[in-house]
Amino acid sequence: MRIVHVILTNRFAGSERYAIELANAQSASHDVTLILRRTAHRDRPTGYSHKVDPRVKILWVGRWLGRWQARRWIRRLRPDVAHAHLSDGCKALGGLQDLRGTVLRVATLHMRYKPQQHQNLDALVAIAPWQLQEVPSQLRAHTVHINNWTLPYAPSPGARALMRARHGIAEDAWVLGSVGRVEHTKGLDVLLDAFEMAALPGACLVIVGQGAEVEALKQRKVPGVLFVGFAEKPQDWFAAFDVFVSSAREESFGLVMLEAAAAGLPIIATATEGARHLADDVVETIVPVEDPAALAKALRDAFEERPLRRQKDLRKYAVETSVAEIFSFYQRERSVVVKAGA
Repeated sequence: MRIVHVILTNRFAGSERYAIELANAQSASHDVTLILRRTAHRDRPTGYSHKVDPRVKILWVGRWLGRWQARRWIRRLRPDVAHAHLSDGCKALGGLQDLRGTVLRVATLHMRYKPQQHQNLDALVAIAPWQLQEVPSQLRAHTVHINNWTLPYAPSPGARALMRARHGIAEDAWVLGSVGRVEHTKGLDVLLDAFEMAALPGACLVIVGQGAEVEALKQRKVPGVLFVGFAEKPQDWFAAFDVFVSSAREESFGLVMLEAAAAGLPIIATATEGARHLADDVVETIVPVEDPAALAKALRDAFEERPLRRQKDLRKYAVETSVAEIFSFYQRERSVVVKAGA
């Protein structure tokens, strides 16, 4: 099968990881192309194209004309499936009405259903069950829930001691960690409030990631909080943490929680849709969204109990299972598209 993925973003995070890992896995058996903005090139400071398997062909588009250029590439390639990720990719596919009946235009719901992004597509992949109820009934008939996944990324040898030493964290310090984009939806302002309220002697909170709110949060100068920026290997920080915290206001799935779970970390999370979906398998403690007092109590409880790492059963989140389910979905929905175009 000839598959084209479209993700027109400037920075690497969970959705970009999903798109690249899916394309990489599919390239073992299919002809796969990835359309990226030039800002994703490996030579750029925020680039992530180096994560793409050599078997995946990369086509580049500009920042300002990216949607139009992506459409031109897809019209030229005429793949069996064009699969979009996030806003601009979805809007690029939605403008290809002339390819109805020949190319299956599908998108993954990395967040929630948005008419302006998704209503003109042929099919959707939901990464969590709660997303299905927001999809209009006609399109819901062509929507499937397929779990996100995590791959076994091992930390560097001695990562726990190395990361702590590099950033001046004591070997015996109790370390809370958060990984992801530093933006309003991630609720890191609430986490800083809770950490201050919890007043944990000798504890350290490490914020891994970059984003629009970094400088404002740094200006608060909360004692014991470290901002370490983007990490090429977040698994090294997972090795350095004692507990992982997600303080998000919104989280559709929470891939980072799955990654933390793969590292065996105890997880405290706010009650987003994603955390509730993962609660049975991954998340030990759930607190209300935007409730710093409740989050502070959860931090104090964990500080006193010192929960240990444990192996978690993540078999339902295996990449092999999800990739096979996505291919079956492609086949099903492509037959519908081709039949409608006949």
